[in-house]
Amino acid sequence: MARSDAFEARESERVSTYRLLATDDALSQDLLGPDAADLAAASLAMARRFASGATLWCAAPSWPWHAQHVAVDFVHPVIAGERSLPAVMVSGDHLWESLRPIARAGDMLLVVSRSDEPSVAGLRQRSKAWGVLTVWIGTGPRPEPGSADFVLWVDDDETVSSYGGRFALLYHLLSELTHVCLENPGLLEAEQAVCGDEVCITCSDEGCLGEVVAIRADGRAQVRTPAGLEAVDTTLIDRAHPGDLVLIHAGTAVTLVEGSPR
Repeated sequence: MARSDAFEARESERVSTYRLLATDDALSQDLLGPDAADLAAASLAMARRFASGATLWCAAPSWPWHAQHVAVDFVHPVIAGERSLPAVMVSGDHLWESLRPIARAGDMLLVVSRSDEPSVAGLRQRSKAWGVLTVWIGTGPRPEPGSADFVLWVDDDETVSSYGGRFALLYHLLSELTHVCLENPGLLEAEQAVCGDEVCITCSDEGCLGEVVAIRADGRAQVRTPAGLEAVDTTLIDRAHPGDLVLIHAGTAVTLVEGSPR
């Protein structure tokens, strides 16, 4: 295909994608429903992380072929000329054990699963402690609000979603829109929160999640947070163990986070 023909084909695909995702477009609403805006927002967030050097980790515990397909979508874009992005499939059977030594703060995790998938329990909490952005594509009953940074859900039954192309449609669009954002540098600068006071009361009172890595006999612990390893006092809480999630405030663990599997 000549260079000009490839360019025209690429731009034609872009136009089709834009039309599909327009929030006032009947086709977009039929295919994506209320998730159309979330898909666009997830694409922008992912593009910003890719631009900062992030890796996308892909997992699908019950349907591993979807994790493979997602990774290939980002590494080998279907449209000629688009950049290859770092995306890797990880085992969904032991998700946290697989990710713990390799995921870095700033990375992303995309999961394709049902909401009741045991291996993704505590998805948002664990990932937040590591500084990892989460995108959850799934079917069946929707998970609780806040279960992931971005939730893209399919209302069809499991068979239609997994084998009928609805999941593939979502992550194809997610990949394509992420590439669209990456080609517009003006979109890639994340908005910074502004605090006009010398000391922000709201910010200074905010706790953060961390994952216990090791504990010393005196109750001081090494805790993994989005900022890296931090020394944290754990003497105010019941005995913590490596892998536990804790809420940290002012260098002190103030509570254990319940229901967060190690």
